[in-house]
Amino acid sequence: MLQETVERVSGGEFQPPIIVCNEAHRFVVGEQLQKIDQMPQAILLEPEGRNTAPAVAAAAAWLESTTPDSVLLVMASDHIIKRQKKFLDAIASGGEAAAKGHLVAIGITAATPEIAYGYIKSGEEVESISNCLRIDKFVEKPDLETAKAFVESGDYLWNASLFMFGAADYMAELGRLAPEIAQNCHESVEKSTADLDFIRLAPEPFCACPSISIDYAIMEKTDKAVVVPADLGWNDVGAWDALWEISEKDENGNAVIGDAVIHDVSNSYIRAGERLVAAVGIHDSIIVSTDDAVLVADRSKAQEVKSLVEQMQTAGRLEQESHTKVYRPWGWYQSLEVGPNFQVKLIQLSPGAKISLQRHQKRAEHWVVVAGAATVTKGEDVFDLQVNESTFIPVGEKHRLENRQADPLQIIEVQTGDYLGEDDIERFDDHYGRD
Repeated sequence: MLQETVERVSGGEFQPPIIVCNEAHRFVVGEQLQKIDQMPQAILLEPEGRNTAPAVAAAAAWLESTTPDSVLLVMASDHIIKRQKKFLDAIASGGEAAAKGHLVAIGITAATPEIAYGYIKSGEEVESISNCLRIDKFVEKPDLETAKAFVESGDYLWNASLFMFGAADYMAELGRLAPEIAQNCHESVEKSTADLDFIRLAPEPFCACPSISIDYAIMEKTDKAVVVPADLGWNDVGAWDALWEISEKDENGNAVIGDAVIHDVSNSYIRAGERLVAAVGIHDSIIVSTDDAVLVADRSKAQEVKSLVEQMQTAGRLEQESHTKVYRPWGWYQSLEVGPNFQVKLIQLSPGAKISLQRHQKRAEHWVVVAGAATVTKGEDVFDLQVNESTFIPVGEKHRLENRQADPLQIIEVQTGDYLGEDDIERFDDHYGRD
Protein backbone atom coordinates (compact mmCIF):
# COMPACT_ATOMS: atom_id res chain seq x y z
CA MET A 1 0.00 0.00 0.00
CA LEU A 2 2.95 2.31 0.59
CA GLN A 3 4.16 1.49 -2.92
CA GLU A 4 0.72 2.22 -4.39
CA THR A 5 0.52 5.52 -2.53
CA VAL A 6 3.91 6.66 -3.86
CA GLU A 7 3.18 5.50 -7.41
CA ARG A 8 -0.16 7.32 -7.33
CA VAL A 9 1.74 10.63 -7.32
CA SER A 10 4.80 9.78 -9.40
CA GLY A 11 5.56 11.62 -12.60
CA GLY A 12 3.68 14.57 -14.05
CA GLU A 13 3.86 17.71 -11.95
CA PHE A 14 4.63 15.87 -8.72
CA GLN A 15 8.02 16.15 -7.08
CA PRO A 16 9.53 13.07 -5.39
CA PRO A 17 7.79 12.38 -2.08
CA ILE A 18 8.80 13.23 1.45
CA ILE A 19 8.16 10.22 3.68
CA VAL A 20 7.60 10.72 7.41
CA CYS A 21 7.84 7.52 9.44
CA ASN A 22 8.96 6.12 12.77
CA GLU A 23 12.62 5.27 13.19
CA ALA A 24 11.72 1.58 13.62
CA HIS A 25 10.21 1.50 10.10
CA ARG A 26 13.04 3.17 8.24
CA PHE A 27 14.57 0.12 6.59
CA VAL A 28 11.30 -1.45 5.47
CA VAL A 29 10.27 1.91 3.98
CA GLY A 30 13.60 2.21 2.19
CA GLU A 31 13.35 -1.32 0.83
CA GLN A 32 9.77 -0.85 -0.40
CA LEU A 33 10.73 2.32 -2.28
CA GLN A 34 13.75 0.60 -3.82
CA LYS A 35 11.52 -2.20 -5.12
CA ILE A 36 9.56 0.31 -7.23
CA ASP A 37 12.61 2.40 -8.18
CA GLN A 38 11.39 5.49 -6.35
CA MET A 39 13.86 7.88 -4.79
CA PRO A 40 12.23 10.20 -2.22
CA GLN A 41 13.31 13.76 -1.53
CA ALA A 42 13.72 12.77 2.09
CA ILE A 43 12.73 10.15 4.64
CA LEU A 44 12.17 11.99 7.91
CA LEU A 45 12.45 9.81 11.02
CA GLU A 46 10.21 10.60 13.96
CA PRO A 47 11.78 9.71 17.32
CA GLU A 48 8.22 8.93 18.44
CA GLY A 49 4.76 9.33 16.95
CA ARG A 50 3.07 12.64 17.82
CA ASN A 51 0.08 12.36 15.44
CA THR A 52 -0.39 14.09 12.10
CA ALA A 53 -0.02 17.79 12.92
CA PRO A 54 3.64 17.53 14.04
CA ALA A 55 4.47 14.92 11.39
CA VAL A 56 3.26 17.16 8.58
CA ALA A 57 4.84 20.19 10.25
CA ALA A 58 8.22 18.45 10.10
CA ALA A 59 7.81 17.86 6.37
CA ALA A 60 6.57 21.41 5.78
CA ALA A 61 9.40 22.94 7.83
CA TRP A 62 11.95 20.84 5.97
CA LEU A 63 10.51 21.89 2.60
CA GLU A 64 10.00 25.51 3.66
CA SER A 65 13.74 25.86 4.13
CA THR A 66 14.39 25.03 0.46
CA THR A 67 11.27 25.78 -1.59
CA PRO A 68 8.73 27.65 0.58
CA ASP A 69 6.33 28.19 -2.34
CA SER A 70 5.79 24.43 -2.73
CA VAL A 71 2.32 22.95 -2.30
CA LEU A 72 2.12 19.86 -0.11
CA LEU A 73 -0.24 16.98 -0.79
CA VAL A 74 -0.61 15.00 2.45
CA MET A 75 -1.55 11.32 2.12
CA ALA A 76 -1.60 8.41 4.54
CA SER A 77 -0.02 5.22 3.22
CA ASP A 78 -2.94 2.91 4.10
CA HIS A 79 -5.62 4.24 1.75
CA ILE A 80 -7.14 2.67 -1.35
CA ILE A 81 -8.02 4.98 -4.27
CA LYS A 82 -9.53 3.19 -7.26
CA ARG A 83 -10.34 6.13 -9.54
CA GLN A 84 -6.99 7.67 -10.42
CA LYS A 85 -8.38 10.13 -13.01
CA LYS A 86 -10.84 11.59 -10.51
CA PHE A 87 -8.08 11.71 -7.93
CA LEU A 88 -5.88 13.78 -10.26
CA ASP A 89 -8.83 16.07 -11.09
CA ALA A 90 -9.42 16.65 -7.37
CA ILE A 91 -5.72 17.36 -6.85
CA ALA A 92 -5.81 19.90 -9.68
CA SER A 93 -8.68 21.79 -8.00
CA GLY A 94 -7.04 21.45 -4.60
CA GLY A 95 -3.74 22.71 -5.96
CA GLU A 96 -5.43 25.76 -7.42
CA ALA A 97 -7.02 26.55 -4.06
CA ALA A 98 -3.82 25.89 -2.12
CA ALA A 99 -1.88 28.22 -4.42
CA LYS A 100 -4.29 30.98 -3.34
CA GLY A 101 -3.57 30.42 0.35
CA HIS A 102 -6.39 28.04 1.25
CA LEU A 103 -5.93 24.96 3.43
CA VAL A 104 -7.64 22.23 1.42
CA ALA A 105 -9.29 18.99 2.47
CA ILE A 106 -10.24 16.41 -0.17
CA GLY A 107 -13.69 15.21 0.94
CA ILE A 108 -15.05 11.87 -0.22
CA THR A 109 -18.60 11.52 -1.50
CA ALA A 110 -20.44 9.73 1.30
CA ALA A 111 -22.09 6.83 -0.50
CA THR A 112 -23.13 4.91 2.63
CA PRO A 113 -23.64 5.80 6.31
CA GLU A 114 -20.27 4.89 7.82
CA ILE A 115 -19.64 5.27 11.56
CA ALA A 116 -15.87 4.64 11.28
CA TYR A 117 -15.20 7.95 9.48
CA GLY A 118 -15.35 11.60 10.46
CA TYR A 119 -17.43 13.92 8.28
CA ILE A 120 -17.08 17.37 6.72
CA LYS A 121 -20.16 19.57 6.23
CA SER A 122 -19.67 21.58 3.05
CA GLY A 123 -20.87 25.13 2.55
CA GLU A 124 -21.01 27.69 -0.26
CA GLU A 125 -18.84 27.62 -3.35
CA VAL A 126 -15.46 29.34 -3.39
CA GLU A 127 -15.37 31.99 -6.07
CA SER A 128 -13.14 31.47 -9.12
CA ILE A 129 -12.07 27.95 -8.08
CA SER A 130 -13.82 25.00 -9.70
CA ASN A 131 -15.28 22.26 -7.51
CA CYS A 132 -14.23 23.93 -4.24
CA LEU A 133 -16.50 24.64 -1.26
CA ARG A 134 -16.21 26.38 2.07
CA ILE A 135 -16.18 24.13 5.13
CA ASP A 136 -19.02 24.73 7.58
CA LYS A 137 -17.74 22.29 10.20
CA PHE A 138 -15.95 19.04 10.92
CA VAL A 139 -17.95 16.30 12.65
CA GLU A 140 -16.57 13.45 14.74
CA LYS A 141 -17.44 9.82 13.99
CA PRO A 142 -21.27 9.72 14.37
CA ASP A 143 -23.68 7.02 15.48
CA LEU A 144 -25.51 5.11 12.76
CA GLU A 145 -28.71 7.20 12.76
CA THR A 146 -26.73 10.43 12.53
CA ALA A 147 -24.61 9.00 9.72
CA LYS A 148 -27.78 8.07 7.80
CA ALA A 149 -29.06 11.62 8.17
CA PHE A 150 -25.72 12.99 6.93
CA VAL A 151 -25.81 10.86 3.78
CA GLU A 152 -29.46 11.69 3.05
CA SER A 153 -28.81 15.43 3.33
CA GLY A 154 -26.11 15.41 0.66
CA ASP A 155 -24.22 18.13 2.53
CA TYR A 156 -21.67 15.88 4.24
CA LEU A 157 -18.49 14.28 2.95
CA TRP A 158 -16.24 11.68 4.50
CA ASN A 159 -13.09 13.19 5.97
CA ALA A 160 -10.34 11.19 4.27
CA SER A 161 -7.44 13.08 5.91
CA LEU A 162 -6.22 14.06 2.44
CA PHE A 163 -4.93 17.62 2.59
CA MET A 164 -3.27 20.20 0.36
CA PHE A 165 -1.65 23.50 1.34
CA GLY A 166 1.43 25.59 0.77
CA ALA A 167 4.29 24.59 3.04
CA ALA A 168 4.76 28.18 4.20
CA ASP A 169 0.99 28.71 4.57
CA TYR A 170 0.66 25.64 6.79
CA MET A 171 3.56 26.66 9.02
CA ALA A 172 2.24 30.24 9.28
CA GLU A 173 -1.22 29.06 10.32
CA LEU A 174 0.32 26.54 12.68
CA GLY A 175 2.34 29.34 14.20
CA ARG A 176 -0.88 31.28 14.81
CA LEU A 177 -3.07 28.42 16.09
CA ALA A 178 -0.56 25.94 17.55
CA PRO A 179 2.69 27.88 18.03
CA GLU A 180 4.26 25.21 20.24
CA ILE A 181 4.15 22.70 17.37
CA ALA A 182 5.46 25.17 14.81
CA GLN A 183 8.37 26.27 17.00
CA ASN A 184 9.37 22.75 18.05
CA CYS A 185 9.17 21.34 14.54
CA HIS A 186 11.25 24.17 13.11
CA GLU A 187 13.84 23.49 15.79
CA SER A 188 13.69 19.74 15.25
CA VAL A 189 14.36 20.18 11.53
CA GLU A 190 17.13 22.73 12.10
CA LYS A 191 18.90 20.35 14.50
CA SER A 192 18.23 17.21 12.45
CA THR A 193 21.09 14.92 11.40
CA ALA A 194 21.67 12.82 8.30
CA ASP A 195 21.88 9.05 8.72
CA LEU A 196 22.52 7.16 5.47
CA ASP A 197 19.46 7.92 3.31
CA PHE A 198 17.46 9.19 6.28
CA ILE A 199 17.07 12.45 8.19
CA ARG A 200 16.75 12.04 11.95
CA LEU A 201 14.57 14.75 13.47
CA ALA A 202 16.06 16.16 16.68
CA PRO A 203 14.24 14.22 19.39
CA GLU A 204 13.93 16.70 22.24
CA PRO A 205 11.98 19.46 20.44
CA PHE A 206 9.92 17.02 18.36
CA CYS A 207 8.85 14.95 21.38
CA ALA A 208 7.85 18.18 23.14
CA CYS A 209 5.06 18.66 20.57
CA PRO A 210 1.56 17.80 21.78
CA SER A 211 0.14 14.68 20.14
CA ILE A 212 -2.65 16.11 17.99
CA SER A 213 -4.12 15.66 14.52
CA ILE A 214 -4.21 18.24 11.73
CA ASP A 215 -8.00 18.37 12.11
CA TYR A 216 -7.91 19.41 15.77
CA ALA A 217 -4.82 21.60 15.59
CA ILE A 218 -5.58 23.53 12.39
CA MET A 219 -8.48 22.59 10.14
CA GLU A 220 -11.28 22.97 12.71
CA LYS A 221 -9.98 26.38 13.82
CA THR A 222 -8.74 28.11 10.68
CA ASP A 223 -10.86 30.43 8.54
CA LYS A 224 -8.91 29.33 5.46
CA ALA A 225 -10.29 25.77 5.25
CA VAL A 226 -12.02 24.63 2.06
CA VAL A 227 -13.02 21.23 0.71
CA VAL A 228 -12.88 19.64 -2.73
CA PRO A 229 -15.57 16.94 -3.07
CA ALA A 230 -14.46 13.82 -4.94
CA ASP A 231 -15.75 10.32 -5.66
CA LEU A 232 -12.45 8.44 -5.69
CA GLY A 233 -13.42 4.86 -4.92
CA TRP A 234 -11.71 5.58 -1.61
CA ASN A 235 -11.32 3.28 1.37
CA ASP A 236 -9.40 3.79 4.59
CA VAL A 237 -8.17 0.28 5.25
CA GLY A 238 -8.03 0.79 8.98
CA ALA A 239 -9.49 -2.56 10.04
CA TRP A 240 -9.85 -6.10 8.74
CA ASP A 241 -13.50 -5.63 7.74
CA ALA A 242 -12.42 -2.81 5.41
CA LEU A 243 -9.91 -5.15 3.80
CA TRP A 244 -12.70 -7.70 3.29
CA GLU A 245 -14.79 -5.03 1.56
CA ILE A 246 -12.16 -4.21 -1.06
CA SER A 247 -10.97 -7.78 -1.68
CA GLU A 248 -12.14 -10.10 -4.45
CA LYS A 249 -14.68 -12.59 -3.11
CA ASP A 250 -16.04 -15.99 -4.13
CA GLU A 251 -19.71 -16.79 -4.74
CA ASN A 252 -20.27 -17.05 -0.97
CA GLY A 253 -18.77 -13.65 -0.20
CA ASN A 254 -15.49 -15.04 1.12
CA ALA A 255 -12.12 -13.37 0.55
CA VAL A 256 -9.56 -16.16 0.91
CA ILE A 257 -5.81 -15.50 0.67
CA GLY A 258 -3.23 -18.23 1.05
CA ASP A 259 -3.56 -21.93 1.80
CA ALA A 260 -7.05 -22.43 3.22
CA VAL A 261 -9.70 -25.18 3.14
CA ILE A 262 -13.24 -24.04 3.97
CA HIS A 263 -16.72 -25.60 4.19
CA ASP A 264 -20.04 -23.89 4.94
CA VAL A 265 -18.32 -20.50 5.27
CA SER A 266 -19.78 -17.19 4.07
CA ASN A 267 -18.99 -13.46 4.05
CA SER A 268 -15.66 -14.01 5.76
CA TYR A 269 -12.06 -12.85 5.37
CA ILE A 270 -9.50 -15.65 5.72
CA ARG A 271 -5.78 -14.97 5.34
CA ALA A 272 -3.39 -17.89 5.75
CA GLY A 273 0.31 -17.31 6.26
CA GLU A 274 2.81 -20.14 6.14
CA ARG A 275 0.43 -22.86 7.36
CA LEU A 276 -2.93 -24.28 6.37
CA VAL A 277 -6.09 -22.65 7.75
CA ALA A 278 -9.19 -24.89 7.88
CA ALA A 279 -12.61 -23.43 8.71
CA VAL A 280 -16.08 -25.00 9.02
CA GLY A 281 -19.47 -23.40 9.65
CA ILE A 282 -18.40 -19.81 10.27
CA HIS A 283 -20.02 -16.68 8.88
CA ASP A 284 -19.23 -12.96 8.86
CA SER A 285 -15.86 -13.69 10.43
CA ILE A 286 -12.19 -12.81 10.16
CA ILE A 287 -9.38 -15.34 10.48
CA VAL A 288 -5.79 -14.17 10.02
CA SER A 289 -2.89 -16.56 10.59
CA THR A 290 0.72 -15.38 10.66
CA ASP A 291 3.84 -17.18 11.81
CA ASP A 292 3.54 -15.83 15.37
CA ALA A 293 -0.18 -15.29 16.02
CA VAL A 294 -3.73 -16.15 14.93
CA LEU A 295 -6.61 -13.66 15.00
CA VAL A 296 -10.25 -14.81 15.04
CA ALA A 297 -12.94 -12.11 15.14
CA ASP A 298 -16.50 -11.33 14.25
CA ARG A 299 -16.38 -9.02 11.24
CA SER A 300 -18.64 -6.48 12.97
CA LYS A 301 -16.13 -6.28 15.85
CA ALA A 302 -13.06 -5.66 13.68
CA GLN A 303 -12.52 -2.15 15.08
CA GLU A 304 -12.12 -3.66 18.56
CA VAL A 305 -8.85 -5.42 17.70
CA LYS A 306 -7.16 -2.40 19.27
CA SER A 307 -8.40 -3.60 22.67
CA LEU A 308 -6.39 -6.80 22.16
CA VAL A 309 -3.31 -4.73 21.37
CA GLU A 310 -3.83 -2.75 24.57
CA GLN A 311 -4.01 -6.00 26.55
CA MET A 312 -0.77 -7.23 24.97
CA GLN A 313 0.95 -3.93 25.73
CA THR A 314 -0.13 -4.15 29.35
CA ALA A 315 1.11 -7.74 29.53
CA GLY A 316 4.47 -6.78 28.01
CA ARG A 317 4.08 -9.08 25.02
CA LEU A 318 6.28 -8.49 21.98
CA GLU A 319 3.91 -9.57 19.19
CA GLN A 320 2.33 -6.12 18.97
CA GLU A 321 5.71 -4.38 18.64
CA SER A 322 7.20 -5.93 15.52
CA HIS A 323 6.94 -8.71 12.97
CA THR A 324 9.16 -11.75 13.16
CA LYS A 325 10.91 -10.37 10.05
CA VAL A 326 13.05 -7.34 10.97
CA TYR A 327 14.65 -5.10 8.35
CA ARG A 328 18.18 -3.75 8.60
CA PRO A 329 20.25 -1.61 6.19
CA TRP A 330 22.05 -4.75 5.01
CA GLY A 331 18.90 -6.85 4.47
CA TRP A 332 16.67 -8.60 7.01
CA TYR A 333 16.44 -11.39 9.54
CA GLN A 334 13.52 -13.55 10.59
CA SER A 335 13.19 -15.35 13.88
CA LEU A 336 12.27 -18.98 13.20
CA GLU A 337 12.35 -20.52 16.67
CA VAL A 338 13.00 -19.32 20.22
CA GLY A 339 13.54 -21.55 23.22
CA PRO A 340 15.37 -21.65 26.55
CA ASN A 341 18.91 -20.37 25.86
CA PHE A 342 18.64 -20.62 22.07
CA GLN A 343 17.23 -18.81 19.04
CA VAL A 344 17.22 -19.72 15.34
CA LYS A 345 17.17 -17.01 12.67
CA LEU A 346 17.12 -16.86 8.88
CA ILE A 347 19.36 -13.97 7.80
CA GLN A 348 19.48 -12.46 4.31
CA LEU A 349 22.16 -10.02 3.15
CA SER A 350 21.63 -8.00 -0.01
CA PRO A 351 24.33 -8.07 -2.71
CA GLY A 352 27.31 -5.98 -1.58
CA ALA A 353 26.02 -5.71 1.99
CA LYS A 354 27.80 -6.54 5.24
CA ILE A 355 26.95 -6.47 8.91
CA SER A 356 29.04 -4.46 11.34
CA LEU A 357 32.30 -5.80 12.75
CA GLN A 358 30.99 -6.80 16.16
CA ARG A 359 31.11 -9.13 19.10
CA HIS A 360 28.73 -10.44 21.75
CA GLN A 361 29.47 -10.91 25.42
CA LYS A 362 26.57 -13.23 26.23
CA ARG A 363 25.95 -15.43 23.21
CA ALA A 364 27.70 -17.66 20.69
CA GLU A 365 26.57 -18.10 17.09
CA HIS A 366 26.70 -20.92 14.56
CA TRP A 367 26.27 -19.91 10.89
CA VAL A 368 25.24 -22.26 8.07
CA VAL A 369 25.08 -20.94 4.48
CA VAL A 370 21.88 -22.03 2.70
CA ALA A 371 22.01 -19.76 -0.38
CA GLY A 372 24.75 -17.71 -2.02
CA ALA A 373 28.30 -17.39 -0.75
CA ALA A 374 29.48 -15.69 2.45
CA THR A 375 32.69 -13.87 3.33
CA VAL A 376 33.34 -14.24 7.04
CA THR A 377 35.61 -12.28 9.33
CA LYS A 378 36.38 -14.25 12.49
CA GLY A 379 39.01 -12.77 14.74
CA GLU A 380 42.04 -12.17 12.50
CA ASP A 381 40.87 -14.65 9.82
CA VAL A 382 38.86 -13.82 6.70
CA PHE A 383 37.47 -16.74 4.65
CA ASP A 384 34.61 -17.74 2.32
CA LEU A 385 31.77 -20.18 2.95
CA GLN A 386 29.70 -21.89 0.27
CA VAL A 387 26.27 -23.53 0.53
CA ASN A 388 26.17 -26.22 3.28
CA GLU A 389 29.37 -24.93 4.86
CA SER A 390 29.36 -23.47 8.38
CA THR A 391 31.38 -21.74 11.07
CA PHE A 392 31.12 -21.22 14.83
CA ILE A 393 31.50 -17.79 16.48
CA PRO A 394 32.42 -18.15 20.17
CA VAL A 395 31.32 -15.68 22.85
CA GLY A 396 33.54 -12.57 22.73
CA GLU A 397 34.94 -13.25 19.22
CA LYS A 398 34.99 -10.29 16.80
CA HIS A 399 33.15 -11.23 13.62
CA ARG A 400 31.51 -9.95 10.47
CA LEU A 401 29.33 -11.45 7.73
CA GLU A 402 29.61 -10.04 4.20
CA ASN A 403 28.02 -10.72 0.81
CA ARG A 404 30.43 -9.91 -2.03
CA GLN A 405 28.29 -11.70 -4.63
CA ALA A 406 25.65 -10.45 -7.07
CA ASP A 407 22.89 -12.59 -5.50
CA PRO A 408 21.37 -12.45 -2.01
CA LEU A 409 23.11 -14.42 0.74
CA GLN A 410 21.05 -16.46 3.19
CA ILE A 411 22.31 -18.14 6.31
CA ILE A 412 20.75 -19.97 9.22
CA GLU A 413 22.04 -18.55 12.49
CA VAL A 414 21.73 -20.55 15.72
CA GLN A 415 22.32 -18.43 18.82
CA THR A 416 23.06 -19.99 22.19
CA GLY A 417 23.52 -18.32 25.55
CA ASP A 418 21.71 -17.17 28.66
CA TYR A 419 20.84 -13.79 27.08
CA LEU A 420 19.91 -13.33 23.40
CA GLY A 421 18.74 -9.69 23.25
CA GLU A 422 19.58 -7.48 20.28
CA ASP A 423 21.31 -4.99 22.58
CA ASP A 424 24.17 -7.47 23.18
CA ILE A 425 26.11 -6.01 20.25
CA GLU A 426 29.42 -4.17 20.53
CA ARG A 427 30.24 -2.58 17.16
CA PHE A 428 33.78 -1.76 16.10
CA ASP A 429 33.14 -0.75 12.50
CA ASP A 430 29.89 -0.20 10.63
CA HIS A 431 29.39 0.42 6.92
CA TYR A 432 26.08 2.19 7.64
CA GLY A 433 27.24 4.68 10.27
CA ARG A 434 25.48 3.12 13.24
CA ASP A 435 26.95 3.54 16.73
